[in-house]
Amino acid sequence: MTNWPEHIQGHTTHARRGAITNAFRYSVDYVLIDPDASSGPLLFSRNSWNLNSVHDRNHGGLRGCGRGVSWAREVLTQRGLDLGADDRILLLTQPRFMGFIFNPVSFWLVFRGSDLIAAIAEVNNTMGDRHSYFCAKAGFAPISPQDRISAPKVFHVSPFQDVSGGYDFAFDFGADRISILIAHRNGSEGVFATLSGSRKKLSNASILKSALRRPMGAFRTVLLIHWQALRLTFKRATFRPRPVPPKHEVT
Repeated sequence: MTNWPEHIQGHTTHARRGAITNAFRYSVDYVLIDPDASSGPLLFSRNSWNLNSVHDRNHGGLRGCGRGVSWAREVLTQRGLDLGADDRILLLTQPRFMGFIFNPVSFWLVFRGSDLIAAIAEVNNTMGDRHSYFCAKAGFAPISPQDRISAPKVFHVSPFQDVSGGYDFAFDFGADRISILIAHRNGSEGVFATLSGSRKKLSNASILKSALRRPMGAFRTVLLIHWQALRLTFKRATFRPRPVPPKHEVT
C-alpha cells in the first residue's frame, strides 16, 4: 500500500426500500490519499487550486472549518486507539473539481499493516451539515469483508428518510479493488448504498480522462442528487423538513 495517491474509478449504487422504491447507479471518481503527504501528479494539488485537489479545511471537524488528519487522530485517541509505527491513516474522498467540492460521504481509514482496523465515515448533506460515524471492532481487531459494524442513524441526510433506525457498514479493501456498503435499516424502510471501484495510481492521464468522461466533477454529484429528489417527489414520497443537527460530531 505505497502507491499514493490512488485513483478509484468506480460506481455508487443506491436502492431505496419500502412502499416507494427507487434505485440508481452512477459512475464516480474518488482519490485515496495519505493526508500527511503533499506529492501527486501535476493536475492534483493539496490545499491549493488545481483541476483536482483535496483541501484539509473540507475534512475533519466542522464543515468548512476542517482540521484534516489532526482531527481524525484526536477522534481515534478519544476512542481508545493508540496509533503505532505500523498504523497509517488514509483519506478516501471525491476531490475538488476546479475548486468546487461536495462529498456525500468521505472515509478516514486506519490500516495496521494491510489490515483495516477503524474507519470514520464523514457524511455531508445538501443543507450544509456534517456528522461522522466511527466504525471499529472490539479491541480494534481487523475488519474483514464479512463484518458488519452498526451505528444508530442520528443525522438528517435525505429529506425522504426518517432520522431513525440504524446503519450497517461493511468494508472490503483488496489489492486492486475497494467495496464499501452502507445499509440504512428502518423497519421495512431504508436505503442500501454501495461504493466500489478499481485502485490505480492517480496520474495526469487518469485525471484528464475522468474530467472528459464525467465533466463537472463534484458539481455533477449535486445535480444528480437533486434529480433523484425530483423523482421521489413525483412518486409522492413524504418530505421531511431538516431537523436540528446532533450537537456531537461523531457517533
